[in-house]
Amino acid sequence: MRFLHLADLHLGKSLHGISLLESGDQADWVRRFLELSGELRPDAVLIAGDVYDRSAPSGDAVELLSELITGLAEQGIPVLLTAGNHDSGQRLGFLKGPLGKQGVHIAGTLPKGGKIPCVTLEDAWGPVHFWLMPYVFPALAAQALEDESIRDYDTAVRRLLQAQDMDLSERNVLIAHQNVTANGQEGMRGGSETMVGGLGEVDVSAFDGLSYVALGHIHAAYPVGRESVRYAGSPLCYHFNEIKQPAKGPVLVELGAPGEEPRISRLSIPALHPLREARGGWEELRETETARQSRGEFLRIVLTDSRVTPEIGDFFRELARARDSRVLELVSEYNPFGAESSSAPETGREQSVEELFAQFYTERCGGEEPTGEDLALLRFAGERLRHRESSGMSEQQDIAALLDFLTEQEAER
Repeated sequence: MRFLHLADLHLGKSLHGISLLESGDQADWVRRFLELSGELRPDAVLIAGDVYDRSAPSGDAVELLSELITGLAEQGIPVLLTAGNHDSGQRLGFLKGPLGKQGVHIAGTLPKGGKIPCVTLEDAWGPVHFWLMPYVFPALAAQALEDESIRDYDTAVRRLLQAQDMDLSERNVLIAHQNVTANGQEGMRGGSETMVGGLGEVDVSAFDGLSYVALGHIHAAYPVGRESVRYAGSPLCYHFNEIKQPAKGPVLVELGAPGEEPRISRLSIPALHPLREARGGWEELRETETARQSRGEFLRIVLTDSRVTPEIGDFFRELARARDSRVLELVSEYNPFGAESSSAPETGREQSVEELFAQFYTERCGGEEPTGEDLALLRFAGERLRHRESSGMSEQQDIAALLDFLTEQEAER
C-alpha cells in the first residue's frame, strides 16, 4: 500500500501582502503535484489539515482545492482529508456524502459519540484502515464524547482513539492535525506556527500500535518519537524562517505486511518563487546581488552596517524587478550605539492573535513583557477565538471556559 502524505496547504495564503494564489505559486504547486501523482500512481493521497489559510476561504482558494481533488479523482486516486485549525470543518465537510462516493473522504467535524470516519483500502496483505481525525481541542472532544472531565489535548486525543473500533492486529493509519511531542520535546518551529509551542501538546505515546500517523499543523517535516509518526510540513515556505527547513515536498509511504516498518521517503517539489534571504553590509550586498544570476525569487534583504535609505531601497527593488523577483522585506539590523535591535520590515509579517495581544500588553505596561501565566492565557484565548466557528460554542461558553482556565491557574499557584 503506497500513499502520499500532505499537510498545511494553506490555500489562499498571503506572504507580506502578496497573494500566493494571484502570484501563481499555489496553482503551480498543485499542477506539479498532480503531475507527480500521475507518475507515482499511489493508492491514496492523505491531506492532514489546514487545507485553507482561513475558515472562510476565497472563491479562488475553493476553486484551487477543487482542481486538486478533481485531478486526483480523474487519476482514480482516493483522497482522505481532515480539517485543521485554520479550516472550517462545516464548510469542508458540506459535501462529504456525495464526494465519498467519488473516492473523496472528508472529516470536517467530530460527530456526536466521537466516532471518526474510517476508510478501508485493500492490498496484497489485506485491509489498511485509514482513520480521519479532524483538529481536536478539549471542548470539542468533551462535547462529542459527553465527558466533561476532558480538559487537555492529550486526554482528548487518547479518549477519542479509545472510542474507535480499532483492531491493532491489522494495519491502521491515522490522519491528524495536532501538536505532537515526544517526552515533552518539540521539533522545529517557524513562521505562522511560532506560537504553537507549549499549547495543545499530545505525547506521541498516544499513537502506540498504529502503523503510521500522518500529521499536520507544524510546517517543518520531521518524525516525532519514531519514524512512522511524522509531519509532512507545508508544501511551500510560508515565512522566511522556513527557508532553514529541508526541501519542501510530500512524503511517500509504503506499508508492507502487518508488523513491518513502513518505508518512507521525502519527495521535493520546487517552488515557483523560492524564498531567499541575503544578509550583509551594503557594499557587500550590492556586489554579490549584482553578480548573482538567480531569477524569480521572493527576497528578504538584511543590512548589517547601514540604515535603509530610499536609494538603497530603489537599488534592490529595481535589481529584483529586472530578474522577475520581488523584495518582500528590506530591513536593517544596524545600530550605531551597539545595542541589539532590529527595525521593522517594510511590510510586516502576518501575526497571530497571541502575538498581537502580547505586543499590546507590552506597549501598555511600559515595556514589561507578559509572564508565562499571561502567555498561557493568551494562547488559550487565541485558541478559543480561532475555533469559535468550528466548535459552535457561544460567547457565554467561551467566557465560562476562560474563567475555568483562570481558576485552574490560580489553584496551581
